[in-house]
Amino acid sequence: MYPLYNRQYEGFTGDDNEMRDNIHRRICHSSFSYSSFDDEEELEGEEQVKAPAEEECSHKSEDVSRVSPLPRTTQVVFEIQSGRAVPRLREPRHLYGVSGHVSQTLPRWPHEWEVIPGEIQHIVHMDRNKCSSPGHVMCLFVLNVHVRADKDNYFLGSRVGGRRSSLTAAAVSLSGPDDVTLLFEGRFESGNLLKATRVGEFDYELSLRTDLYTEKHTQWFYFRVRNTRAGVRYRFTITNLLKVTSLYEEGQLPLLYSEEEARIQGVGWHRVGQQVSYQRNGRHHADQPCYSLSWTFCFPYDQDTCYLAHCFPYTYSNLWAHLSEIERDPHRSRFCKVRTLCRSLAGNLVPVLTVTNPSHREDRIHKPAVVLTARIHPGETNSSWVMRGILNFLLGDSPDAALLRDAFVFKLVPMLNPDGVIVGNYRCSLTGRDLNRNYKSILRDSFPTVWATHTMVQRLCEERKVLLYCDLHGHSRKHNVFTYGCENPRPTDRHPHERVFPLMLSKNCPDMFSFGSCKFKVQRSKEGTGRVSLWRLGVLNSFTLETSFCGSNIGKRKGTHFSTQDLEMLGAQFCDTLLDYCDPDRTKYSACLRELQEIMRQEAGLPIDNKPTDTSLTDHEASTSGSNSSQTDGPPTHLQAFNKKLKSKKERNRSPLVRAREREENGVSIISGMFVSFSLSIWTTLSDLSFRSTDRFPLLVHLSKLDFCYPFTLQDNGVKKTLKKSKYVLKPVSPMLLTS
Repeated sequence: MYPLYNRQYEGFTGDDNEMRDNIHRRICHSSFSYSSFDDEEELEGEEQVKAPAEEECSHKSEDVSRVSPLPRTTQVVFEIQSGRAVPRLREPRHLYGVSGHVSQTLPRWPHEWEVIPGEIQHIVHMDRNKCSSPGHVMCLFVLNVHVRADKDNYFLGSRVGGRRSSLTAAAVSLSGPDDVTLLFEGRFESGNLLKATRVGEFDYELSLRTDLYTEKHTQWFYFRVRNTRAGVRYRFTITNLLKVTSLYEEGQLPLLYSEEEARIQGVGWHRVGQQVSYQRNGRHHADQPCYSLSWTFCFPYDQDTCYLAHCFPYTYSNLWAHLSEIERDPHRSRFCKVRTLCRSLAGNLVPVLTVTNPSHREDRIHKPAVVLTARIHPGETNSSWVMRGILNFLLGDSPDAALLRDAFVFKLVPMLNPDGVIVGNYRCSLTGRDLNRNYKSILRDSFPTVWATHTMVQRLCEERKVLLYCDLHGHSRKHNVFTYGCENPRPTDRHPHERVFPLMLSKNCPDMFSFGSCKFKVQRSKEGTGRVSLWRLGVLNSFTLETSFCGSNIGKRKGTHFSTQDLEMLGAQFCDTLLDYCDPDRTKYSACLRELQEIMRQEAGLPIDNKPTDTSLTDHEASTSGSNSSQTDGPPTHLQAFNKKLKSKKERNRSPLVRAREREENGVSIISGMFVSFSLSIWTTLSDLSFRSTDRFPLLVHLSKLDFCYPFTLQDNGVKKTLKKSKYVLKPVSPMLLTS
């Protein structure tokens, strides 16, 4: 059975075997490529075709001479019956969800990106506790990203499988079975490794790739190593990290996954490393100092295939595998519907999940909504594991889960930046910009996921109450779990209600969550974040949940790393806290409110400069250390070429006509005999001015430098500043000058 692709082939005959073979090959390989969304509807229809069985693909010699050219359509498919091609209509599309159409959920890569074939799979659980307390030079691996030299470095298009050409071979091949050289690879989903260089027999220097289409953000690493030797101590050194401080200085260890260890012992990702150091190395990248992360370790088996990562990987394919399991489960799919929120810049589907128990329309309208999002920063993979824990809890059979589904409508967006996740970015999307600074952007086509999320929440606020919004993140410089919230900057309008939920969560997770690390200030630089932007829409409880890449330094878990089980348990505790927050018995809520009122009274009695929590957090956020989003502010990279052709407002205002008009309008006039109003730009550039009389300013005034003067007002664009003891004084000019 095969569909009729009349867009390329108006028809075919039995003698046209080559054309028919191409169609069969296209179907069997399910290799679809498109960059334009003008023909999106047609391509969706093509991609929904399931790959036929091999025996169907073997009918290349069947006689289909009776098939005649038909009108263009994608809804007609043919079945070979007794040597005849019998047309029929395609099966209707799945009404709900999209995971049934496998080809639509395949990751799409930039055109120029090299991708190795096959899918990387890891077991999830860890059977062994690995929670620890905190010569010659040869280039072995170089990532080749083919970008046209005559084009700017920005996103142009995407396709499934990336670049359509043979893969670039490794820089070095093994000379024989006794060659102990490691073979590196990072050209797979979410992988990040730019270059590997052998500097000693078992010593390797590694370089990470910056976020695609940027020169910033080297933090996330995830790569494969082959040809390992057991019992040998290797040293790996990553030489181009940009953060000034790191949790690797405080006990964090890299992650290792061994395929042999997983197969034999059932051990998944676990922490490894001795002699871990993080220090400045004297190199520079994009005018920033570089730092080196170095550690030693041993591989568990000879000739093994191993992976190393900064945090537990969670890919776009992992997400769709999980969603497919949910949709195939007749029980869980009753109260979990998977829809498409939008398509990303590269055309990847962005799923949104609606979780609630079925109810009458009247009851459903009165249910408040809870909105949760994750992976807006692709390298913060721990947020996906927390989201997985939340989803599994909500879809479970416990009475608490059923109560939550009865009480709320949950909207979950588990992966806001799928493009960045696929290519292995740490912070940015394919625009080269941080999506979590663009919730207020009007560039819908450049930032489709955050625009769609903002619009979704705005519509929810119009039709029902949105009780809580939380964006899940990971943190690379602080221990524990904590939140950033929003509260009114005016002390008279400040109330403790915004802090109740984080305080409750800290009591439910005393060994992981640190309420002392939470922060509730709304900074101007964070106005474009989801937390602040949606708070401005009226969502009182609007939070960012930060989870450490390392682990906890409080309670019974002090000195241990977080595992995937810990992260999923945190998601379950988040749901449990939501029940406590909305419990009709207000005992817990009232107790937390009284505790917060006491804390705020104590804070009010201290000088502003003596607040230890807020000051320390502000210092952390003020650090540029390679993750400051101000470095990736501005228009998307693919719009910068157009933006360079436009003059700024300052440049436009410097035209001769405008300058002449400014000389007329920005004059000096006497006000009440003691004040003068004039242009700030003139004040700051000239110290001795004479103005001819105009229709608007009939008096000529001279400003000269003296030892003392009278107070006067400086006005610029409506902003008035009173300057006292100025170096300038008003001196009337002789009337004779006015007539000259």
